[in-house]
Amino acid sequence: MQPSGRGYDHGITTFSPDGRLFQVEYARESVKRGTTTAGLKFKEGVVLVCDKRIASRLIIPESIEKMFKIDGHVGIATSGLVADARQLVARARVEAQVNRITYAAKVPVDILTKKICDFKQSFT
Repeated sequence: MQPSGRGYDHGITTFSPDGRLFQVEYARESVKRGTTTAGLKFKEGVVLVCDKRIASRLIIPESIEKMFKIDGHVGIATSGLVADARQLVARARVEAQVNRITYAAKVPVDILTKKICDFKQSFT
């Protein structure tokens, strides 16, 4: 996707004259180009599946990480831009540690999810 914002694509909250947010459109395009990631929840646990498709011969397959352990009871499967995923994983780990230190308990998954969503929302 060629940048066509003519100056309206520099800020994430800058609308073009026709009401478009180009940064949001760029993010959607990135999602379209990403690989598939899925999760299934069962009574006894979960299954996470990631497509580790290699887009270039210059990429070392072993260097691609898509699944991460956040805490003893939480894992994350990622898709999309690697740098973004690493930031979200790092933030989730910090939130889990803060909860463990503050409350001496595992962070509930729904609370951790909300905290990560709030973190992501702070950039838009």
